[in-house]
Amino acid sequence: MDPEKVPPTPPVLAAEELALEGEAAAGTVGPSGIPGRERAERIRTFLTYAVMFTVAALFFIPFLWSVSTSFRTIADTVQGFSLLPKHWTTLGYHEVFYKYHFGRYTLNSAIIAGAVTVSNLFLASLGGYAFARLKFPGREVLFMLVLGTLMIPDQLRLVPIYQMLVNLVPGWLGHVGWHNASFVNRNGVILINLVSASSLFLMRQYFLTIPRDLEEAAKLDGAGYFKTYRRVMLPLAGPALAAVAILTFQGSWNGLFWPAVLLQDESQHTIPLGLAFFQQVYTTLWPQLMAASVTAILPILVLFVLFQRYFVAGVAASGVKG
Repeated sequence: MDPEKVPPTPPVLAAEELALEGEAAAGTVGPSGIPGRERAERIRTFLTYAVMFTVAALFFIPFLWSVSTSFRTIADTVQGFSLLPKHWTTLGYHEVFYKYHFGRYTLNSAIIAGAVTVSNLFLASLGGYAFARLKFPGREVLFMLVLGTLMIPDQLRLVPIYQMLVNLVPGWLGHVGWHNASFVNRNGVILINLVSASSLFLMRQYFLTIPRDLEEAAKLDGAGYFKTYRRVMLPLAGPALAAVAILTFQGSWNGLFWPAVLLQDESQHTIPLGLAFFQQVYTTLWPQLMAASVTAILPILVLFVLFQRYFVAGVAASGVKG
């Protein structure tokens, strides 16, 4: 072809070639032709995923070891660290449920956690709506006092709450015909956890994010405060309710302090109290302890997996507006 007839290079391609030559001269283009900025981004992404994988492994390995230990023999647990057992056995699970009656403790924990969760969902949503929307004298001061209870540990409240459960509350109920009522048992654990300040705070913060226009429209239709709460606000608070349900159920399921104080009857013991049976004076029954621990973890794990999307959305939205 005649050199004089070679078509000229388009201006756009010429500009790109000049840019690549400039990046190559500046050392920003790698030997493979990948721009240095893109290569740095790939390295950064790789390092990010590597760190995330390492952290996830550090958290997952103890759980994997717990599951593995639950299928070991007692002799296998003292023969050095290994992720997989040498001899697989389900004896630990069999003894947990048939020798130590762990199913009864699981049922007790489910009853207490279920009752506490339902009461928190109802009372915390009511209280959160009142603090978010109703205007009454001393609202902000009262809300600060409620939050202040979070700074008081249960150990400081032990004596007054115990005296109330033993003397004051049964006396009140006796005046309305409920005689011989006892709360130094499962009823007392439920009563003192009917609603928590943290649940009320989450619900109040979430209700603040809901536009007031929806309430105004409900008022124009003749709805009162409670009807607006039930028909308008509560259906929109699904993510916050899911967050409250998961946090409340988990806290009650794993609770040890108040069950240890109030549950004097062994037949009413919960899972945390039952786990203490496997830690004996001179030895620890590791296969049985890990089998019981895995059994205790599974309900919380399933609950979180099912409602994870709502839980994250509820916690995120509850911290948006103060």
